[in-house]
Amino acid sequence: MVQGFVQCLQCYYQSGCLYRLRALGERHNMDLTVEGFQSWMWKGLTFLLPFLFFGHFWQLFNSISLFNMAQLPDCTEGQVLLCGLCFHLLFLGNFLTTSRRVGLGGGELQSIIMADQAADGDQTIPVTSEPLFSSLDYILISVVLCSVIYWFMSRKKPEPIPEFRSLETTTPTTRETSFIEKMKRTNKNIIVFYGSQTGTAEEFANRLSKDAQRYGMKGMAADPEEYSMGELSRLSEIPNSLAIFCMATYGEGDPTDNAQDFYDWLQESDDEDMTGLNYTVFALGNKTYEHYNAMGKYVDKRLEELKATRIFDLGMGDDDGNLEEDFVSWRERFWPAVCEHFGVEASGDDASIRQYELKEHTDLNMNKVYSGEIGRLKSFDNQKPPFDSKNPFLAPVTVNRKLNKGGERHLMHLELDISGSKIRYESGDHVAVFPINDPTLVNKLGQVLGVDLDVVISLNNLDEESNKKHPFPCPTTYRTALTHYLDITNSPRTNVLYELAQYASDPKDQENMRKMASSSPEGKALYQSWVLDACRNILAILEDMPSLRPPIDHLCELLPRLQARYYSIASSSKVHPNHIHICAVVVEYNTPTGRTNKGVATNWLKNKLVSDNGHKSTVPMYIRKSQFRLPFKPTNPVIMVGPGTGIAPFMGFIQERGWLKKQGKEVGETVMYFGCRHREEDYLYQEELEEAAQSGVLTQLHVAFSRDQEQKVYVQHLIKKNKENLWKMVHTDNAHIYVCGDARNMARDVQTAFHEIAEEFGGMTRTQATDYIKKLMTKGRYSQDVWS
Repeated sequence: MVQGFVQCLQCYYQSGCLYRLRALGERHNMDLTVEGFQSWMWKGLTFLLPFLFFGHFWQLFNSISLFNMAQLPDCTEGQVLLCGLCFHLLFLGNFLTTSRRVGLGGGELQSIIMADQAADGDQTIPVTSEPLFSSLDYILISVVLCSVIYWFMSRKKPEPIPEFRSLETTTPTTRETSFIEKMKRTNKNIIVFYGSQTGTAEEFANRLSKDAQRYGMKGMAADPEEYSMGELSRLSEIPNSLAIFCMATYGEGDPTDNAQDFYDWLQESDDEDMTGLNYTVFALGNKTYEHYNAMGKYVDKRLEELKATRIFDLGMGDDDGNLEEDFVSWRERFWPAVCEHFGVEASGDDASIRQYELKEHTDLNMNKVYSGEIGRLKSFDNQKPPFDSKNPFLAPVTVNRKLNKGGERHLMHLELDISGSKIRYESGDHVAVFPINDPTLVNKLGQVLGVDLDVVISLNNLDEESNKKHPFPCPTTYRTALTHYLDITNSPRTNVLYELAQYASDPKDQENMRKMASSSPEGKALYQSWVLDACRNILAILEDMPSLRPPIDHLCELLPRLQARYYSIASSSKVHPNHIHICAVVVEYNTPTGRTNKGVATNWLKNKLVSDNGHKSTVPMYIRKSQFRLPFKPTNPVIMVGPGTGIAPFMGFIQERGWLKKQGKEVGETVMYFGCRHREEDYLYQEELEEAAQSGVLTQLHVAFSRDQEQKVYVQHLIKKNKENLWKMVHTDNAHIYVCGDARNMARDVQTAFHEIAEEFGGMTRTQATDYIKKLMTKGRYSQDVWS
């Protein structure tokens, strides 16, 4: 049956569908040639057999939906494989038709399929006396059927629901998806949608929705993932309505996770008429990235194309500069423009507006109190997959060792055990970890404010219609909120200073705090010097302003959420399927005020002992998929550039290329450019890298020791030394380039080096060389995993 099926595909390739299959293959680096199909046919057969029982597979999927499914960025290798398999089958008709044709043999198949093409697929299938399945087919089908029955019969019964289930989530189980109906019911006319990955865009959206009240309007912040965005064209039904979009750009010009569906909808909404929709966009990005503010720019342009009315210019926030200043400046120009557009008096009310009210619990069962869980109450006690940002897995730490031999810094290698979690990852993915704040800082905050941190509280949204009932999981204690849920180490934004100013008993302190929250040149300069340059966090501000003593519940309402930290995975699942490796440098520095600031996550991870008093240390984590992937064809050469901890994803790449060689696969050239300060101090993974070079897994290993000689040498200098060979690899041999590390300097300098190589050996101008590298990026042959 399998051989006949392959023959059938060979015939159909010849009959004209090759270009469609190539399109799918190029989109996902899938080898959809006949040879490639044969190589994974047996693997795909395990997916194929169960569907033989359903007859017409067309009733479940069509070829277009399968094609779209395979394009999803979070589609797993197995799902893409299944889509590819079913995509082939759908070119042949339904399953029963395919099965009959498979029994005909290659010769007769070719004539039938060619006739199908001539008649646009309307050829009647000839009746054959040959059996539909062979004996082996029946045996295989029986085995699969028995396995499915056994699986259903042997599943564990669901565990009993605890009596406090009503408190297990902080959000309702069912939500209204019509924002239009909600706005009409609550008399709101402004809606602020946010696309947020780290929480900043969401914070800006909340600030804008609160601003509306100061101008006699009513606003609401909204997650586009929770609402039907197809209703945008109906917003004009509400008088003086306005849609504001705070859109962050994620990765290489992509939408954030919660804005992905909105982005897809915009792309497919050519027939939408947005006439009457008033809108404006504030974009959040980082200039060091190639696609600066791409998402915000796209939303702004696309809504204009759909005939919506832009009432204020696109705002652009640069996180590499001063994102807060960019937002405040835009916001202070934006609201007068809104008032003018709607004919509203631009007075503005300076009074503080509370969004949540405090409720203290005196007799609540502690089993019903959150103690650090991210999503479901008691989820850390009863772990259930799937694991994601709302349900992280507690991974035990099995290895925690120092990588560097000397120097002032502490570089570490950690290994997390994911056995039994059903978590799967690929080389190049990121692991997200949820850190906790230093208990010492938390205790100091409690002492400065003079409060009992162990009081059980809830902060409940004053807007009963809001989907966001609490700023963090409630009920909980102040101690838990400040330890697990709130960011107390970064410098507070200007809106926090503005809201807290009312609690300063010294008029001078009040004046300075309000000045720092303004967009005046003096205020900007004061905020920059006194808060940002001095690296003052909220504790330092309270210590240096003795007259400022805000209520702790209002402070907790204003502080942003503590975000997960992302690290490039330093291992390959082919070699370490049950472990995830992390490579990181511990952040610690002295501030101009004489304090020592420590990185939240790295210092917390540093202190994670493999065994702590007989208990395993665990880390709440989940996997974030990445487009930073090795070529589909192992024969493609690979050029990796990763100084410092930028080596992390390439340790996974090297492990995977070595694994492929052991499997007997032909592997192309694998070139590594690594950089560090001193050979004897911070040559990370020296033994592993040199062993890979000796075994031939690494065909070239170039290491730049920047401070071992008088003149500093960096990876870009070594790249220029090998420029002729690199040009041949890239231009002639279709090599893939990967860069990981600092975006502000290293990544930019490496890209410039490749521009110069293209100019010199490709005979290009600087503009042509720049376009050449951009085309490599578009094709997925120049990939970056960078940070600033």
